Amino acid sequence: MAHILAPSTQWQMRITKNPANASPMTAKMWGSLLLKQNKKGSSKSSAKFRVFALKSENSTINRLESLLNLDLPQYTDKIIAEYIWIGGSGIDLRSKSRTISKPVEHPSELPKWNYDGSSTGQAPGEDSEVIIYPQAIFKDPFRGGNNILVICDAYTPAGEPIPTNKRHRAAEIFSNKKVVDEVPWYGIEQEYTLLQQNVKWPLGWPVGGYPGPQGPYYCGAGADKSFGRDISDAHYKACLYAGINISGTNGEVMPGQWEYQVGPSVGIEAGDDIWCSRYILERITEQAGVVLSLDPKPIEGDWNGAGCHTNYSTKSMREDGGFEVIKKSILNLSLRHKEHISAYGEGNERRLTGKHETADINTFSWGVANRGCSIRVGRETEKQGKGYLEDRRPASNMDPYVVTSLLAETTILWEPTLEAEALAAQKLALNV
Repeated sequence: MAHILAPSTQWQMRITKNPANASPMTAKMWGSLLLKQNKKGSSKSSAKFRVFALKSENSTINRLESLLNLDLPQYTDKIIAEYIWIGGSGIDLRSKSRTISKPVEHPSELPKWNYDGSSTGQAPGEDSEVIIYPQAIFKDPFRGGNNILVICDAYTPAGEPIPTNKRHRAAEIFSNKKVVDEVPWYGIEQEYTLLQQNVKWPLGWPVGGYPGPQGPYYCGAGADKSFGRDISDAHYKACLYAGINISGTNGEVMPGQWEYQVGPSVGIEAGDDIWCSRYILERITEQAGVVLSLDPKPIEGDWNGAGCHTNYSTKSMREDGGFEVIKKSILNLSLRHKEHISAYGEGNERRLTGKHETADINTFSWGVANRGCSIRVGRETEKQGKGYLEDRRPASNMDPYVVTSLLAETTILWEPTLEAEALAAQKLALNV
């Protein structure tokens, strides 16, 4: 795992220094280093310079670490809030920090803020101010203490949601009384790929080459099967610390690819949790010198893509007789297949090919325990006659606000015509 833990000199310096266990550099050790340098033919002055640089570098790192680890509550009531928002691509995350006078417990206690939208592709230069509204707060696993991460959405100065603000519309759907009464639960399986920084090739793969075929990597263990476990574990713990309802993690089918699961989360919380978990993952991979990719098909050929399977249930689905409600929901989803596909992530057509545990993007299908379908129903749900469904269509780069709210809209609020419903039921062999 050394090549994963230490892909760069910068990362090595960050993780290997342990001042508590480090022994001081004695005069004898300095002399030994000087002697070795001279034996290699270097001049005395050159050797001294190199040793001095090493000593200076170490002490600088130690001083930085001591400052980064300062326990602020001992000295001030003020906290640091990291405001996080979605950038112009609809998938990139941006953030900046501000000081808050005291600890807070709810986003309503935080002030609105603004940023330069012309630098994120979200506003013209002549009218570049975008306003961000705090919507959800999480504990900050990087700064610790009372410091927080703040999930925000973005508005014009006039109070209108900007085009990349998908949370606003999702919040409207989730505040609808019919949706509130159904208490929609989501369990989202976020897949991602770790790439080597300088070559943008999966972690653990030979540069410009390929590892052995898929098979041993899924949930595998060993230096030749698992690449990036420490990043996955660090992310797991950081999310738990932050208060995200992360429920598990595992290595995926393609080497260098991982998955974590978030949920069950209710309504809008699912989107907040996923976006915050993605931000934390971006920060951890930044520190590790590894690139995070949410591309739904990062490597072409006989390799699995990356999805964001979304498990979904309503109160009616979870109660006795819920399987009939699930089948009715599947019927509605089939009739709005195109609308869902268009909102389920960029580049998804490269992933949804009918191969590698996917359904064809142009064809809606469902089945029990079938991972090659658009919608999968578990054996236990069929057996108990109640439970949940899994929408396997969303890509890894999907917007969770869009996917979760669209599922609620289609299955709770939207009603098809009786004729369309009958034709779809016949086609899907659903006796609703």
